[in-house]
Amino acid sequence: MKIDLTNLFNGSNESISVDYALYLGNLEYSTYHPLKKDVNIRGSVFQKADVVYLDVSVSFEFCGVCDRCAGDVKKDYCFRLNKILVPNMAGDADFDDYIIVENGVLDLDALVEEEIQLFLPSKMLCSEDCRGLCAKCGKNLNTGKCSCKKDVDPRMAALLQLLDEE
Repeated sequence: MKIDLTNLFNGSNESISVDYALYLGNLEYSTYHPLKKDVNIRGSVFQKADVVYLDVSVSFEFCGVCDRCAGDVKKDYCFRLNKILVPNMAGDADFDDYIIVENGVLDLDALVEEEIQLFLPSKMLCSEDCRGLCAKCGKNLNTGKCSCKKDVDPRMAALLQLLDEE
């Protein structure tokens, strides 16, 4: 969605309502495409005291794979996107709260896609206490213990033999 902000930059007190669904099925996270359903974007762009603000809520469903146990992960995410929109900035200042809108037209789709990529964690887990997979047999340790014996430190093998003799 492209939003023309020319009137807001020129002092208009109008408010531009934003309420639409954005398809981001091609967004790549890790090695897969986790957004199967549309991303919902709701909010507004408005001018207050000669400053133009973007205030939207972004919500989506993440469908992916746990990085520890390879189980399915399905999570609902929602975050607010609050930015100040400016037609240009003096100097080379780079502020996270400001978005430079060239030619007075905001490409909200590109902004939302970038913010989702920044919002998602670097590692996706099915739960905070995910135990992962057994390194030997590959059993999912969240469903129970495996029957693998622990490896013995080779430096302690001789002591273990003494225990076996008794």
